[in-house]
Amino acid sequence: MSIAENITKVRQTMDRAAAEHGRDPTSVRLLAVSKTFAAEAVIQAADSGQIAFGENYLQEAIDKQQAVHSLRPDLSLEWHFIGPIQSNKTRPIAEHFAWVHALDREKIARRLSEQRPQDLPPLNVCLQVNVSGEDSKSGVAPAEVLALAQVVTILPGLSLRGLMAIPEPADDFESQRKPFALLRALQQQLTEAGIPTDTLSMGMSADMHAAIAEGATIVRIGTSIFGKRDYAN
Repeated sequence: MSIAENITKVRQTMDRAAAEHGRDPTSVRLLAVSKTFAAEAVIQAADSGQIAFGENYLQEAIDKQQAVHSLRPDLSLEWHFIGPIQSNKTRPIAEHFAWVHALDREKIARRLSEQRPQDLPPLNVCLQVNVSGEDSKSGVAPAEVLALAQVVTILPGLSLRGLMAIPEPADDFESQRKPFALLRALQQQLTEAGIPTDTLSMGMSADMHAAIAEGATIVRIGTSIFGKRDYAN
């Protein structure tokens, strides 16, 4: 199937999942994860009405943004950086993206805030939470979310929008729901502490339904839209 057909299929799946759990389908946004795919694939998705695109690799993303703009200057796209953030990469991220999904350290937050160009709106950020407790995975521990949120919410170049997670893979629906339920509970704790947020970035191709059931407002879908990735390229 074409990228346009894949997007239609993904959106239909999202809508059904939302309706099944009593949610307004318009409350869940699709973030098309375009990492490793060419500018032409982004343009095909954009021509199907997709606006938001997620990228993990900084230089590839910036090159792709420039290529898309060169090919189609009429497109106004929203770029999300969803990969881990190194200290020496904060300036170009602050300059070239509208959203960051994987903020998990105060040092990185302060650098992004200081380096956000003043002619741009505040950078939308989500705190990445290590909801599965995996040693190999990035993210702030659940017990430390509030403290980091309290810092981020007062930084002038940032707008704290919510939380993000990439749970350990699980095969059955109920097991998939548990880490997403934890993220939702952490968001509620922030609200109770006087830090309201509107975003839960959670769910990918394999666990999107469970994420929507637990309140996801952004699902990050790549393979189901663009196909299998070839990391050799």
